[in-house]
Amino acid sequence: MLNITHNTIKDKEYLEKLNSFQILNSRVNNRKLIKTLYLVGGIIFIVLFLPWTQNIRSTAKVTALKPNQRPQTIHSIIAGRIEKWFVQEGQFVKKGDTILFISETKEEYLDPNLVENTEQQLKSKEFAVKSYMEKIKANDIQIDAMISSRKLKFEQAQNKLIQANLKVLSDSVDLSAAQLNNKIAKEQLIRMEELYKKGLKSLTDLETRKLKVQETQAKVISQENKFISSKNEVLNAKIELLSINADYRDKIAKSESEKFATLSNMYDAEATVSKLQNQFVNYSIRSGMYYILAPQDGYITQAIQSGIGETIKEGTEIISIMPADYELAIEMYVNPMDIPLLEKGQHVQILFDGWPSVIFSGWPGISYGTYGGQIVAIDNFISNNGKYRVLVAHDKNYPDWPKEIRLGAGASTMTLLKEVPVGYELWRQVNGFPPDYYKQNTSDIKAKKANETKK
Repeated sequence: MLNITHNTIKDKEYLEKLNSFQILNSRVNNRKLIKTLYLVGGIIFIVLFLPWTQNIRSTAKVTALKPNQRPQTIHSIIAGRIEKWFVQEGQFVKKGDTILFISETKEEYLDPNLVENTEQQLKSKEFAVKSYMEKIKANDIQIDAMISSRKLKFEQAQNKLIQANLKVLSDSVDLSAAQLNNKIAKEQLIRMEELYKKGLKSLTDLETRKLKVQETQAKVISQENKFISSKNEVLNAKIELLSINADYRDKIAKSESEKFATLSNMYDAEATVSKLQNQFVNYSIRSGMYYILAPQDGYITQAIQSGIGETIKEGTEIISIMPADYELAIEMYVNPMDIPLLEKGQHVQILFDGWPSVIFSGWPGISYGTYGGQIVAIDNFISNNGKYRVLVAHDKNYPDWPKEIRLGAGASTMTLLKEVPVGYELWRQVNGFPPDYYKQNTSDIKAKKANETKK
């Protein structure tokens, strides 16, 4: 077989019956095999120098770009019992449409006229507040009147005091005049007695002069009484001034005490009014919560609570709704080692489940069935699965995503990185090194997109 010797065994007839000999005898010449191996090796060597686009592969799922566009559950703010359903699963509803009606289950809200009764109590307390305000105004008017009256009374008493002082002055002058007349009369009586002793005056003249002295003495005593009485009037006027201040001070203090007591009652009533207003508003709002309404346009996907008469608690999930208008996005999870390689605006190739595609991860230009995306958000905190969540939106420079895609559908992504030789990429993969970290210039990215758009 190796042509080492000229001896051959091909003419041996018994060898033709052996299957293994026939197979070995029919094999291709070894030189051809060696040429083939050299050719394959050369091709592999050339391939090692071909450019390869590094990428990060990750699994993903379809979601909505904005939080208000994602599926949501509708909760009951209050506890209650389901009384009537107005929708069914799969039905389209508009914002504000009634989904279901619940009835009250708590004892303090079972009164059917609770709102009306609370409103009546509120009106009564508001009227009480107004009454207290009017009473306070009356007390203020009464206090003002007392102050004015005290001023007038005080002025009147001051005038009396002035009159009394003037009367004292007048009586003191009269007393001085009477005392002077009495002194003159006594001196005249002495001279008259001397003249009577000399025989120059008669007894009648002497007796007349004595009578005159007695009259002047009586006049002095009378004037002294008037003078003392005038002094007493001055004292009475001063006492009256003091009593006026004391009386009106007590009256004003009493009125002010009543005023402050009324103010205290008014503030208590106002506090009660505020509390009743709060209760009235709460009861009014609560009565409107018996009807569960659609928060936005969308489709009813699943009724979590079902049946009539079922009791639910506060915050219980009742039904799930899918918004009608939404913008698709991809939610992919990336290993922490690859996160430094990503940035906002970076291009991502997307493969949707259910859409046939032919993928060449290292040569994205010849891939078929992939769609373009652009990174719009990168979480700063790791997820529960040990990876970082990255949100990818549609890249407007690439074809639109299929309209048939639904939220929650599966997908896989390829985040394109740096172009390197195939051999280098194999060496990196064998050694477990991360892809090369680099950032393209913005101008380079725009130029690349422009070229792809022209093509």
